[in-house]
Amino acid sequence: MQESPEPRHEFWVGQRVHASGDSQRIGTVKYVGPVEGYSDTWVGVDWDNGEGKHDGSINGVRYFHAKSERSGSFVRAHNLNQGISLLESLESRYKSESTKDEDDDMFVLSTSNQRVSVQLLGKDKIHDKLSRLEELTSVSLSYMGISSPGIASHINNTVPNIKELDLTGNLLSEWKDVGTICEQLPALRTINLSNNLMSPYKSKLLLLKNIQVVVLNNTGVDWEQVELLRQSLTTIEELHVMGNSISRILPGSSSMVQGFDYLRLLNLEDNCIDEWKEIKKLSQLRCLEKLYLNKNCLKSVFYPDNGGHYESEVTCYKPFQNLRHLLLANNNISDLASIDSLNLFPNLVDIRLSDNPITDSGRGGVPRFVLIARLAKIQILNGSEVTPRERKDSEIRYVRLVVSRLHASPEEIKQHPRFYELEKIHGIEDERPSIGATVPQTISSGLLSITLNCIGASMGEKPSLTKKLPATTTVEYQYYSSNVMLSLSRFKTTLLISFFSQVGKLKFLCESFFKLKSMKLKLYLREEGSPFPMLLDNDTSSLMDLGIGNDSIILVDEESS
Repeated sequence: MQESPEPRHEFWVGQRVHASGDSQRIGTVKYVGPVEGYSDTWVGVDWDNGEGKHDGSINGVRYFHAKSERSGSFVRAHNLNQGISLLESLESRYKSESTKDEDDDMFVLSTSNQRVSVQLLGKDKIHDKLSRLEELTSVSLSYMGISSPGIASHINNTVPNIKELDLTGNLLSEWKDVGTICEQLPALRTINLSNNLMSPYKSKLLLLKNIQVVVLNNTGVDWEQVELLRQSLTTIEELHVMGNSISRILPGSSSMVQGFDYLRLLNLEDNCIDEWKEIKKLSQLRCLEKLYLNKNCLKSVFYPDNGGHYESEVTCYKPFQNLRHLLLANNNISDLASIDSLNLFPNLVDIRLSDNPITDSGRGGVPRFVLIARLAKIQILNGSEVTPRERKDSEIRYVRLVVSRLHASPEEIKQHPRFYELEKIHGIEDERPSIGATVPQTISSGLLSITLNCIGASMGEKPSLTKKLPATTTVEYQYYSSNVMLSLSRFKTTLLISFFSQVGKLKFLCESFFKLKSMKLKLYLREEGSPFPMLLDNDTSSLMDLGIGNDSIILVDEESS
């Protein structure tokens, strides 16, 4: 802390401020007054970015409670900025001439890492157009230090045609100020208030009948405030409330969320919802098409049963009737029953499940082809289109995988509700390998055409090889002595394949095919539509166990030392 003259402006607890000279370093005033051992008045600030010096106490005396151990600090008033009005920020952003320093900031780096200045062609014309505030329809005023609307009537006179307004990262906190801004902009359809820490409602918000998109990410808004907001935003179509630590959906006067008659997209990403019963409360939003739930704590999914659990006025409506896009990445979903329940959503075609235990092979999850086979209607999985070819291949692989497991555990069929349906669709019920069959029968019914591609850095350039391999070939690595290899070379082709069908190991075969001199290998299956190949890390599994079918591509890599 540094000594300085008394501040010229008064501060108050709860006020939003930013550091002088840095409008992106924002915090909340938590204390104004003396600090023991230091002269004059200090302002205690809890910084949003957590970069302070203490938790609100100093030298054993507590002045306020910061949100973390080092997010608080004491600052002299002249080092803080109380913000400017919306109108002042418009003048600053769109009317002021660019300085020489700003012009000098426009550069690219050459190959020798030297700064090469860049001149923006048509810059004067662009600046002239933007400076005509009355013509602006889309305005970005992020991190401008806006703390108030300014003179309300002047807003409409200055920028009457604004349709999109981005106020991200300012010092707004009162809903009455937001209401004033929206009321003065009759053409406004989209407003972004992200990273403004909004205070709880203290009075009824104005009726904002034209607003269609509201972004309230990282604003501290909970669902109770969302319910109050609904009463003012009668035409809202998109609502984004990411990063607000929401754990419960609290409907107003019913057990289900009502109203939001035009809401098509609800973004609840990066919150703390851990029970699907909370999400079920949204199932009667009749226009809801997109529901974003990434980065929550959900453990399971189920389709609500419509058996009399809702009020009489909504029982005729199927739950989640129009939901088409459901994003569930980065949750804790680990059971296949949750996956199967997604088939019950009437119009669901796009699902994101990445970064859940159920999709993580290291935590007992299942590969992409299993998800596709179990999800009958999904057209987009984890952001990637499921083509008709991929669906067919995935479903056939899945049936083969299930067949291979049923021999050891017939009861497992209960865990595969689509098995008989898929078996009939693809007509592959007769492809089950016969136990105890003679060698020629096993070969004729179980050979798979597999393409092998070497991708290891030290393997050199090797042409791809397509081989006919038995479906019983396992992944497991195993070395064979050279005299065995010599004896193998004298076998006829049919006997060689027969030998491999009994003891052949895919890694060993790759070593032999590509002459890799006992290099330790890793194998990956390249799946159509999947951004990353799947590691074949279960050495005891056979090609059939893994659901690998004809025309599959396996990548041969080397293990890193």
